[in-house]
Amino acid sequence: MIKNNTPGNPITDKITIGITHGDINGISYEIILKSLTDPRIFEFFTPVIYGSPKVAAYFKKVMKLSSLNLNHIHIINKANPKHINIINCTTNKIRVELGKSTEMAGKSALNALRHAMVDLKNKKLDAIVTAPINKNNIQTANFKFPGHTEYFADECGISDVLMLMVHKKLRIGVVTGHVPISKVAENITTEKIVKKLTIMNKSLTEDFGINKPLIAVLSLNPHAGDDGLIGDDDQKIVLPAIQEAKEAKITAVGPYPADGFFGTENYKKFDAILAMYHDQGLIPFKILTNNKGVNFTAGLPIIRTSPAHGTAYELAGNNIATHDSFQQALYLARDIYKNRKMFGNNDEIKIIEPKKEATTTIEAKKKQQKNIEPIKEQQKKTE
Repeated sequence: MIKNNTPGNPITDKITIGITHGDINGISYEIILKSLTDPRIFEFFTPVIYGSPKVAAYFKKVMKLSSLNLNHIHIINKANPKHINIINCTTNKIRVELGKSTEMAGKSALNALRHAMVDLKNKKLDAIVTAPINKNNIQTANFKFPGHTEYFADECGISDVLMLMVHKKLRIGVVTGHVPISKVAENITTEKIVKKLTIMNKSLTEDFGINKPLIAVLSLNPHAGDDGLIGDDDQKIVLPAIQEAKEAKITAVGPYPADGFFGTENYKKFDAILAMYHDQGLIPFKILTNNKGVNFTAGLPIIRTSPAHGTAYELAGNNIATHDSFQQALYLARDIYKNRKMFGNNDEIKIIEPKKEATTTIEAKKKQQKNIEPIKEQQKKTE
């Protein structure tokens, strides 16, 4: 982190947050720059964008933000705590093609992500906030993950994490994340539910400062199976997991049928909710939060948040994308850092050698562009 101990300056322990620029052809730079226009941010954290000064300048012009100054640096140690810092992680030949999924956009998103990950592991950053990526064009021989969540888990050597959607007091996690609906049931086990409940309970305590959190567990089948009439998964798999969690002093209750649970506003009584699959949890979350929610990866030794939306290619370049979710992701990262510090969480992560895409010298950047395996053209995809 960057310390600012200037006498008389009230900012004595600002954290440093890395921001990866995501897909340059979507709304990433619009929501990043809009979020950083508020000068009050410097009271709370030092922002460091891992991206492209060239692309940033392009979007500054599109958004008519000529007065917004960016401090161009080569390494994180040069970051200025009173400025918006940006580290170039791309080639100077980078080109913006608004609303399109391109190979170049995928490469630049991956380079920024890996560069920031190295600094995070080497404790140069206190948290990371990731702008949306295109999950197709970012794929390479060395990146075969369905999303950020799985990538960070792999980089940190963690076998199991929890995608936790957060907005104020509403927190919804999922047992199965990016899994086809046809394979959801086979991926739901008592052991997996218990693991997710354990991660959720620990995160609620250490990351959100909640004492003895109360967790609701949703059912897999409609009406929780209606006593076996619509399947016995909830009786044979979900209920035993809840009972096992209780034996481990985790206050989990359910299983609740999802429709009635959200329809009667029962969700307001709980500190968090564990849904069985992606859409069961994220559809009500996004409706209830009006695109202001945050995606937090619980269970990692590092702090990672992101806006709860995708690249939104259809909005790119029109300067109409709302930055509420991204801004909340920045502030949630800071809040979690503070809570962990108060709790005394000193988890360590492995230090690895920087990967080729994260090198900073001009020569290395030229070389890496030649060596990165070409990415097949993929259709547009948002989260």
